[in-house]
Amino acid sequence: MSCHLLLYGLPALGIYALVSHCLRKKPHLLHKPRRFPIRCLHVSHRGGAGEQIENTLGAFKNALSQGTNLLELDCHITKDGIVVVSHDENLKRQTGHDIDISLTYYKDLPHYLSSLEVTFSPGEVSHGTDHQIPRLEEVFEQFPEVPINIEIKEDNDVLINKVAHLVQKYNRSYITIWASFDNQILKKCRKANKDMPYVFSRSRALLMLGLWYVGLLPFFPLKESFLEFVLPSIINRVNIPKPFVFLFLSFPTRLTMRKKLFKHLEDRGIQTLLWVLNEDKDFEEAFSYGVSGVMSDYPTLLRQYLNAHPPPLPSNA
Repeated sequence: MSCHLLLYGLPALGIYALVSHCLRKKPHLLHKPRRFPIRCLHVSHRGGAGEQIENTLGAFKNALSQGTNLLELDCHITKDGIVVVSHDENLKRQTGHDIDISLTYYKDLPHYLSSLEVTFSPGEVSHGTDHQIPRLEEVFEQFPEVPINIEIKEDNDVLINKVAHLVQKYNRSYITIWASFDNQILKKCRKANKDMPYVFSRSRALLMLGLWYVGLLPFFPLKESFLEFVLPSIINRVNIPKPFVFLFLSFPTRLTMRKKLFKHLEDRGIQTLLWVLNEDKDFEEAFSYGVSGVMSDYPTLLRQYLNAHPPPLPSNA
């Protein structure tokens, strides 16, 4: 029995490994590359929350003045069915008023505070002259050709369908991205507008990573267009005791930050974006892995870095 396993198993395993290696290097032999019209090298998180009040038209205009390729924003829906741009459902942090957007009429929404702490740069605050919570439709009207990444945080069919309708109304399905960590929410998003590109959910990203390590990813079809992933080294950078740094930072970095994986995804037309990076050393680390782009709260700082350190174009560009 063992002889038969060796006789047939080893050659089969060898052929599998050879084909897997070949498809890893040349995935176009099996998969048609996906194509988003723009390489999202420079991505502005919440519109650039470190330089202007997050998720406002003022923030988006500032980010675009720095040549951002993609605006990242979040949406919720008011009591009267208006889709608005806000990271939080409850407005206590952003406005000082302990109210939920879904329980408030649009006309009664308060303004953002005059200054807000930058979530991914603790101790830093942003200021700006625009404190109005904008409607998503306003964003589409003012920036019709700008790619936008819309994160849906809550499992709300009305919200999802309203966003899908607005995207279709403004003929921007090809440059508007569905984003959510929740796979069930993403399924509903895709059903509401199947023409929009979308990101890997958390569970799909873990599946994809597992398939990579067992050599099956080159054979596996992927419908996602973006992998949006945290850079492990920014997680609790200050709070982790030194004896545990390897366990909590080095190991996840070694496990997930795989240059060959990102290259394989890029060759399949899938862009990898690392978030939320706000320092030059983080930009440098991220691009050293060969990622497609970086998401930052500081569009001016990221622009200055890219001007001084332009990353090489992908080989399939």
